[in-house]
Amino acid sequence: MKLEINPKYNYLENFVLSLPSRFEKDGTCIYDGRNKIKVFEEAGLTLNVKSYKIPIFLNRIVYTFFRKSKAFRAYSYAFELQRREVETPTPIAYLETRKGGLIHRSFFVSLQFETEGNLREFLDEDTTNKGKEELMDAFANFTAEIHEKGILHIDYSPGNILYKRVGNRYLFSLIDINRMAFRNVSLQEGCYNFRRICGNDDFFTRVATIYAQRRGFDEKECVRLFLRYKYEDRGKRSRKKKFKKLLGKN
Repeated sequence: MKLEINPKYNYLENFVLSLPSRFEKDGTCIYDGRNKIKVFEEAGLTLNVKSYKIPIFLNRIVYTFFRKSKAFRAYSYAFELQRREVETPTPIAYLETRKGGLIHRSFFVSLQFETEGNLREFLDEDTTNKGKEELMDAFANFTAEIHEKGILHIDYSPGNILYKRVGNRYLFSLIDINRMAFRNVSLQEGCYNFRRICGNDDFFTRVATIYAQRRGFDEKECVRLFLRYKYEDRGKRSRKKKFKKLLGKN
């Protein structure tokens, strides 16, 4: 078993160590997919616990000997985001268990982030953008800001971007952060990073324009790249969906 805990929350060590035995039966499930997320009330805190899917045998070898686990990366990247003054749920701990000498289960624990929702719940491909302009503009500026800080969220999808209104502005928080890159973000990389965001062409044009202005890029080139990458991504996903259907997979 491997445990690392935020020194500010050492008093939660017993709770974290109990997760392998209590995760399935306790807590409130808020997401159940490839991974599972539950919320626990402990020591007066609301804790978000993510249990990662047990890797296939080959990946168990990789994560044991050659690569850091997803839980470790989520934990360490959270501190790096905070160091760069980018909002993400406060990291509490990560825990890994072993079976047969190889990594088996892994957990990432953070404080639950109080939010109004994520961008997937707010944006979609078809509906009007009316009434969404302020949030759209804030999102464009936020993304430009994190790119300027050398942060590239590899899984930058709308479900991984939380938001809430604080006073007269929007605050964004990044989640699902086990895949991140920290380097200079070019014009092409920055525009490509938006490809999985939901939105119609008017949305992408507006966001691309504001993003370009914030980063000092050519506005027309940013709009062109935004739309190009969007449609390439939609086409790729459509082909993948059709292929799975042919194979009889949902």
